[in-house]
Amino acid sequence: MPAEITVGQPMLTINQNSTFMVTDLNGEISAESEHGIFAEDTRFVSYYAIFANGVPWTRLNSSVTAYYAARIYATNQDLFIADGVVAAGTVGLAIVRTVGECIHEDIDITNHNLMPVTFALEIALQSDFADLFEVKAHKFVRRGHITTTWNAETSELSTSYRSHDFQRQLVFRLLNSGSRAYYANGRIAFEIALAPGATWHTCAEYHMLKGEHPPASTCLCFHDVDHSQLTEQDHLQEQWCQNVTHVNTSNEEVYRFYHQSVEDLGALRLHDYDLATDAWVPAAGVPWFVTIFGRDSLIVSLQSLWLHQGLACGSLAKLAQLQATTRDDARDAEPGKMPHEIRFGELAHDHLIPHTPYYGTADATPLYLILLHETWKWLGDDQLLHRSLEVAQRCLDWIDQSGDLDGDGFQEYQTRSTRGYENMGWKDAGDAVVYPDGRQVHGPKALCELQGYAYDAWLRMAEVFEVLGEPDRAHTLRNKAATLQAQFIDRFWCDDLGTYAYALDGNKQQVRTIASNAGHCLWSGIALPEHARRIVERFAQPDMWSGWGIRTLSALNPAYNPFSYQLGSVWPHDNGIIACGYKRYGFDAQAAAIAHDVSEAGACFLSHRVPELYAGIARQPGTFPIQYLGANIPQAWAAGSIFHLLQAMLGLQADAPHQRLLVDPSLPDWLPDVSLCGLKVGQARVSLRFWREGENSRWETTDLQGNLAVVEQPAQATDAGR
Repeated sequence: MPAEITVGQPMLTINQNSTFMVTDLNGEISAESEHGIFAEDTRFVSYYAIFANGVPWTRLNSSVTAYYAARIYATNQDLFIADGVVAAGTVGLAIVRTVGECIHEDIDITNHNLMPVTFALEIALQSDFADLFEVKAHKFVRRGHITTTWNAETSELSTSYRSHDFQRQLVFRLLNSGSRAYYANGRIAFEIALAPGATWHTCAEYHMLKGEHPPASTCLCFHDVDHSQLTEQDHLQEQWCQNVTHVNTSNEEVYRFYHQSVEDLGALRLHDYDLATDAWVPAAGVPWFVTIFGRDSLIVSLQSLWLHQGLACGSLAKLAQLQATTRDDARDAEPGKMPHEIRFGELAHDHLIPHTPYYGTADATPLYLILLHETWKWLGDDQLLHRSLEVAQRCLDWIDQSGDLDGDGFQEYQTRSTRGYENMGWKDAGDAVVYPDGRQVHGPKALCELQGYAYDAWLRMAEVFEVLGEPDRAHTLRNKAATLQAQFIDRFWCDDLGTYAYALDGNKQQVRTIASNAGHCLWSGIALPEHARRIVERFAQPDMWSGWGIRTLSALNPAYNPFSYQLGSVWPHDNGIIACGYKRYGFDAQAAAIAHDVSEAGACFLSHRVPELYAGIARQPGTFPIQYLGANIPQAWAAGSIFHLLQAMLGLQADAPHQRLLVDPSLPDWLPDVSLCGLKVGQARVSLRFWREGENSRWETTDLQGNLAVVEQPAQATDAGR
């Protein structure tokens, strides 16, 4: 039985839409920490503590009970009062928090003494209204003014922040209190007097407002809830869980990994951006990425298409709205480019950061075209292509005109913004791209995977133009793809290394660094079959294969650091993409090996919830994956990695326009059976059972609703169709 470990510092995190609360396990927010209550990239509460007669409570237990709810149970330390001592452990404190229209907090105190008790309950609360970027960097600049007022009649503490035309306000409202509240010295206090066995209660609400306006509504008190009925959040989550493809397997690790990931993706949907029924945009992750991310939204949508097509539809629609129309060097924007990230805090409002939105991503634009085509293959809806044609054409123009900076046929990037990102691939850390001797590579940089993405996008769009009755444009795109592939093979292949160069540098010289990026070239299909075999063999060597998955960077590189962000760590989503690439070229056993190690790593993490990344330390008997302290959890494309891994092992490919589903199962001995229920392809739904029989994998259709042919066909055999 693997040991369960936590990720990062022990904390409680609850979220709903763009609002989230991060506390320690006591339910408190320490000063000088990264904890707090956040909404739209502003921290509204920077300090929270609760006392009895000025003494902290002792935590008994605490847990997140749903993605939007947490409970904390505590008891008193010795309390010295006028009549003597209230012995430790004789007064109970229970706090229940839920995130909805506001954050609602129920506080209950119970006297377990045989005598009455009296003491002061105190809640200390502070607000700094710091921008999320400042909190993450631990660099704070006070630009405006904070004022606090206490309304004794309504029991409301109002703290307002104003900096020029940027305003935010926290209203902390007390309701249903068992005694009157007072405010002094930065603390709200109640006089508690309880008979033996008696309970005292109050509700507290946190309203996060953009201006100095009264809260529009009151959140529902936990005590007023009919617990036989579902809350709005429960309804949203239940509908999501009911409508996704259901998976069953006798492998407990895969089963729990899958179901936790379903829960996490449901919780990360940003309902503020819902554009249609069953269409959502996923947040990238909690706590730092609770917003729209171009690359993340697109990859998560690709991962989850066989789970549910709603994330893809929502991401395509919302990112189309944010597609750049003009050149803006401050935000690295060019016409047709898809955004990287959008923010709403003070730094973005005052244009002190470029995230309004920021367009510093070189891969989101071709990935948009890849997702558009793949979504069409799952939906079979030609109207999606007609609706998206202008957006897609602008993406194609960007690839030709701005993606290729110098007109040499390769995709490169280099920021023009004074606040822009040094690196614009998925490895976007400032130090992520290095030479074999560990030195930093300076741009423009032509990453190997960017060439694959453009190649794949052109072939997919060629099929789209065939469907739309424009064969000449389809022919042109196929020729461009063939030319790019030939140039790519000539300039990027390193025969002595057995892999593609990480990139071409600013002088168009090979960056002969062994990194996981080359695995994406298998996913996109730009790799030659003989090169794919060499890459698979190279990635199996101990410097790349950690035992918990493939590292981002070879352990032989002087810059290797297993505890770094992208210089030797293991990213589950990266491994999922590589596994799909392995499957594409017929390396079924190697794809399953990736799935095995990532799923076993997931089993070590609390609740089988894989983090954004973990350390690249080599696996040895008795060891476990090592946490990366800054990892987001839940994180969308980490959660989605299990869907890619399962897709690779089952060989799932949709062809809804022709009412077909292609399968090519290759189950390893550690995963002897998998059942899918309610898989949606076009207008049909199908249930399938896969099982291992000796050394062979078998399958059967167990239920079919609608017109759909399920056909066994190797994944690589469909490449010519594009």
